[in-house]
Amino acid sequence: MANTLVLYYSATGTTKKVAEEIAQKLSADIAEIHPVTPYSNEDLNWHDESTRATVEQKQEHDGRVPIKDDLPSLDNYDNVIIGHPIWWGIPPRLIAATIDKLALNGKTLATFGTSSSTGYDRAQSNIERTIKENNYEVKLNRGDVLNSQSAIENWLTSLNF
Repeated sequence: MANTLVLYYSATGTTKKVAEEIAQKLSADIAEIHPVTPYSNEDLNWHDESTRATVEQKQEHDGRVPIKDDLPSLDNYDNVIIGHPIWWGIPPRLIAATIDKLALNGKTLATFGTSSSTGYDRAQSNIERTIKENNYEVKLNRGDVLNSQSAIENWLTSLNF
């Protein structure tokens, strides 16, 4: 079994492609994060203030979106990578729910986002807050937006997995 697990959520397939490439490059295992209620195309229309994703993303810091209880056990992994799109500058609220359910103590965690126009600073702060809320003792690497081959390569090198 690989020492690294790549978990990802992908609404449109973009994050899935990056997660698969990372898993292949690291010889890591990979698993998808599933919301209890999948998102429709209408749910993701960021031009409409009343759509599901817009309403969810504008929740307070403790906002969560339920996920299916099908995450793999982390018992055999030292490293966990979580990939997600960036919605409204932060990870989808289901990423916080994912972190809540993972047994991350003693693990090394790295996160990445996919976006064509947003940086990772707000997403990193969001992840750090969720780690703190769970009182995890985890080594958290600096995340990044991975939207090119060079960004992927540079970020993987920085992880030193």
